[in-house]
Amino acid sequence: MNMNAIFIVLPILTLLMFDLGLTLKPADFKLIVQRPKPVLIGLFGQIVLLPLIAWGIIQCLSAFELPLSALFIIGIMLVACSPGGSSSNVFSMLAKGDVALSVTLTAFSSLITLFTLPLIMAWVVGSIQNPDFSIQLPVGNLLIQNIVLMVIPIAVGFIVNMFREKAAEKIHNVLKRIAMPALVLLVTVFFFQHKQTIVNEFASLGLTMTVLILACTSCGALLSWIARLSTKERRTLVIEIGMQNAAQAITIACSPLIFNNEEIAIPAIIYALMMNLILLAYVGITKISGK
Repeated sequence: MNMNAIFIVLPILTLLMFDLGLTLKPADFKLIVQRPKPVLIGLFGQIVLLPLIAWGIIQCLSAFELPLSALFIIGIMLVACSPGGSSSNVFSMLAKGDVALSVTLTAFSSLITLFTLPLIMAWVVGSIQNPDFSIQLPVGNLLIQNIVLMVIPIAVGFIVNMFREKAAEKIHNVLKRIAMPALVLLVTVFFFQHKQTIVNEFASLGLTMTVLILACTSCGALLSWIARLSTKERRTLVIEIGMQNAAQAITIACSPLIFNNEEIAIPAIIYALMMNLILLAYVGITKISGK
């Protein structure tokens, strides 16, 4: 990965995770006991259902003789296995959802996927190996990198919020304003570095990612309806199940310690674009509905 991109993606992911920690309170972890139904449904959607849907879409494309390259399959599954990012909390707030539930789901999914992501990705990489393709997944390196770039920043932010709540709020107000521009900068830099490949593959990957996002958000709405959750909880699950941490997927794909392959990150770049467009449209719909 080019040095300028490395210096962008690593600070972005670290700041996003630190910002998430700044919003966490001990009460957020009690929500799973106080309101277990929406929390467990949300985690099921994020950690179990989303990777299954992604793998199902990949298999459908293969069945219709529209197969994706092995590297793109890894990239798509990497996005599907990444936890919901802190941006989902902002979208939940804009959609007048349950922000406390959103924060809780993001925190728990970030911790749980620390273990589920390496396991699922190891299976994915192993399942697509053939004589013409070989790529290794150093699971130990992936676990260590996730701890350094995710768990530690979240923990530091959480501690700051516990002992310096006012300072944490001020820092959060700054970080939440620069998070989206930073992601846009990352996508822009990456686009210009891989313009031709992205343009050539946008039709197939754009469609794949759009179908993935729409399928997952629809499942979030369906699960909420079946469980008879409130409107606020439903809106939050739609966003949380449909919105993944593209920055983490890009970091893992490009990290010299893990895949060290920028092509694997291309699905995450396209996902980030389609995800924001679709969820901004969803936020607009919720505002029009006025409920």
